[in-house]
Amino acid sequence: MITDPELGEEWQTEALEPARSADRAPARERATGGPGPRSWLWALGGAVVASAVWGGGLYAFGDSTVDPETSYRASKNLCQDFKARALSGITGDMHKKKPVNLESDHPAVYAARCGLENAGKDGMAPDFDVVAHVALHKKTDPSAEFDAPDLRTIAYAGGVRTAAVPDLGERAVMNVMSGDTWLILKVLDGGAVFTVEAGASTFAETNGRPATDVDAVQAALIEDMRELMSALKK
Repeated sequence: MITDPELGEEWQTEALEPARSADRAPARERATGGPGPRSWLWALGGAVVASAVWGGGLYAFGDSTVDPETSYRASKNLCQDFKARALSGITGDMHKKKPVNLESDHPAVYAARCGLENAGKDGMAPDFDVVAHVALHKKTDPSAEFDAPDLRTIAYAGGVRTAAVPDLGERAVMNVMSGDTWLILKVLDGGAVFTVEAGASTFAETNGRPATDVDAVQAALIEDMRELMSALKK
């Protein structure tokens, strides 16, 4: 244990090397009139090396400030690009009633939305709704947030079944709400996120619409999604 010295004792110290006197400066200092290489020259050299290393890093890994390129074009009218042919085969012509088209061109994200609904037997009362949404990310890669859950699915009291959809974009996921009457297909590909969702009060025969099932609706969503992505591909 390290303790204080006993009373009456003195601290033991070793002699330090005496400081250099001016008249005993090293030969190099006497010859040049000062210390060897100046400290600021070393600092400058270090800055040059650091700059070269940083530049090499940007060259090797790419400049993260460069805007990412998307593989898809902006839609002038998403309701024209989204034909919904497969879904129309189940519900009746989804473009018969006036589609609702919305667009937003922000410096970070271009977004377009198309809302469709069938006309029903009487041509007035819809019983099947479809919404298509496209987001083109101009500044950041959307893959980091793609797997974040949709707040609507979290809030859905009946529960959600989620399954990956193979061979569709870079990643694709199908969410089926409890009751099998609301489905959301979401796809990530080439800096864009596509979403197509379909909902109905029932998939049983109603209002002149023939009965269908959730598997047929899922297949139609995937088919119409492929057609939309192909239509917007650069």
